[in-house]
Amino acid sequence: MALADNTGCAKPSEDFPFPDIIELNVGGQVYITRHPTLVSVPGSLLWEMFTQKNVRSLARDSKGRFFVDRDGFLFRYILDYMRDQQLVLPDHFPERSRLQREAEYFMLPELVKMLAPKLSKQNSLGDDPCQSDPEELSPNADATRNLVSAGAVAAGPVAAGAGGAASTEGRRAGFITIGYRGSYTLGRDSQTDAKFRRVARIMVCGKTSLAKEVFGDTLNESRDPDRPPERYTSRYYLKFTFLEQAFDKLADAGFHMVACNSTGTCAFAHDQTDDRIWTSYTEYVFYRE
Repeated sequence: MALADNTGCAKPSEDFPFPDIIELNVGGQVYITRHPTLVSVPGSLLWEMFTQKNVRSLARDSKGRFFVDRDGFLFRYILDYMRDQQLVLPDHFPERSRLQREAEYFMLPELVKMLAPKLSKQNSLGDDPCQSDPEELSPNADATRNLVSAGAVAAGPVAAGAGGAASTEGRRAGFITIGYRGSYTLGRDSQTDAKFRRVARIMVCGKTSLAKEVFGDTLNESRDPDRPPERYTSRYYLKFTFLEQAFDKLADAGFHMVACNSTGTCAFAHDQTDDRIWTSYTEYVFYRE
């Protein structure tokens, strides 16, 4: 056992005051890494901290770990970069701007450069964890939109002359998905004792222009107010909580339900009874030809 301890963690000395294995407390998150990793980028803040001779000047927590008062979650990406000087982030990473700020604090200019181009391309989209993915634009997207606009202009006089039938034909096809979370309590005696709770919120997913056309003023856009008409969003919700009212509006606009799905979980409401609370999430997909 003594041999394993000596090989796993070199003892500090006057010339080398740091052990080979170092424990860090970054914002309450504990990290264990090797000293060469922390000094792998000369001139960085970690390099300055762990190459100095005066170890006592570094802050420590109650258990003797070196303490850094920064974002403990984002430090994992800082440490990954220190290992091999490469940046690997999860898909749809929502905190690029915050990670860039951490990279600036730890004095990692190359990492700052890696993060900066994507920030300038996506603007604020990457900072919102609930933001819908931006629509992928193809080389012919502008030409397609011009054709759609031209077709709408050309269809205007025809719609005016032909009445309601022509206006119905001029409406664009598309999908709208509405979803909601619901729960109810089911007693042990019979299913007729189920106590339903009202739907808290009805979510709307789809193209912005279609959602506004169908739901109008009843559509709450406060969480995505600047979404362009031809882009998609999953952040709208309705100001009312009656599913039938949403179905009626979709039917009036010419939509038909083509699919639905639901998932549910069950838990006991009280330890002393057999009453159970069922929680579900349901989605309905509507399409207009």
